[in-house]
Amino acid sequence: MSSDARPDGGDVNLDPAVGPGAPGIFFIICAPSGGGKGTLIRRVLKSVPGLAYSVSWTTRPPRPGETDGVSYYFTTEQDFEQRRDRGEFLEWAVVHGNLYGSSRAVVEKELAAGRDIVLEIDVQGAAAVRQLMGEAVGVMILPPSFEALRDRLLARRTEATGTLALRLSNARGEVARYTEFDYLVLNDEVDRAAKQLAAIVYAERARRARQEWLARRVLATFPEAPPDV
Repeated sequence: MSSDARPDGGDVNLDPAVGPGAPGIFFIICAPSGGGKGTLIRRVLKSVPGLAYSVSWTTRPPRPGETDGVSYYFTTEQDFEQRRDRGEFLEWAVVHGNLYGSSRAVVEKELAAGRDIVLEIDVQGAAAVRQLMGEAVGVMILPPSFEALRDRLLARRTEATGTLALRLSNARGEVARYTEFDYLVLNDEVDRAAKQLAAIVYAERARRARQEWLARRVLATFPEAPPDV
């Protein structure tokens, strides 16, 4: 967590979600396939200090440009199931015919250390995580329209015809669950949407419950009796 200097030479920590020793904020970010959540998350991770990212596990094959351990941990179905049985996943789900899971150890470690963390996840997984961790902040990324979503999936040329049809058929049901999320971001223009997503992170960090320690610290600098002017 970084500090920013005040004009008077002091320093007030502006980045952390809460005071020293408090847990970090858990952001879960969802979108239908092709909604652009990965692009927005990458931009926010570059622009917002003190924000970690939880790399998920999956059994689907890597797409062109994806890197193991960065985009996802790509693994076999057998290895995934062994990890699941050992309790390594905070949640797991079958999505579009593939297994996806979120690392329990990574999320718990970052939050316990007071660091904010982002989890890119499907709608099914988001519901499971929020049942386990009610304090999670849910954000759904919305495409401008079904046609825009379809065009994005076609343009990326990474899906077989059957898989593409499955993702599109599931998309309406995923978007229909928008009521389960705290924030909605329309991804009609990447720069604007990324700034809005970053603003959500800053807004959550500035909540009174998370910054009350700072207000008390500032208040302690004021004398209880009116000073002589």
